Amino acid sequence: MRLWHEQLICKLPRQQLLGQHREIAALRGNGWGKEHATVNYVFNHSPYKLYQFHLLVMYEMLRRGYKPDRKWFNPLYRGLQCEPYANLKKCPLTSPVYPEHNDAYLKECLDNLASKGIVL
Repeated sequence: MRLWHEQLICKLPRQQLLGQHREIAALRGNGWGKEHATVNYVFNHSPYKLYQFHLLVMYEMLRRGYKPDRKWFNPLYRGLQCEPYANLKKCPLTSPVYPEHNDAYLKECLDNLASKGIVL
């Protein structure tokens, strides 16, 4: 599981983009707080940040003609198997959404994609 650097979202191949949506949906749901080495940093931030990042992915999906379930555009929604947030405070949108998505992380993501034969 990995959140791709946000600069890569618009360049990701179909499989990685749709996989990113699935992984974020899992994190927004019952996966919230479940440790995984490559995404643990998201738990240091409000779940609202994950929603903001998810929006970037879903807007790219829409741009490409995919149709993510509209329910995910609600920041309180957490999937079919998880109760929605009763109260989730908005937080400012930053660029990048996650400060961990720096130049070193971008290189790590590019190297990871290259190892799969994907050169962007």
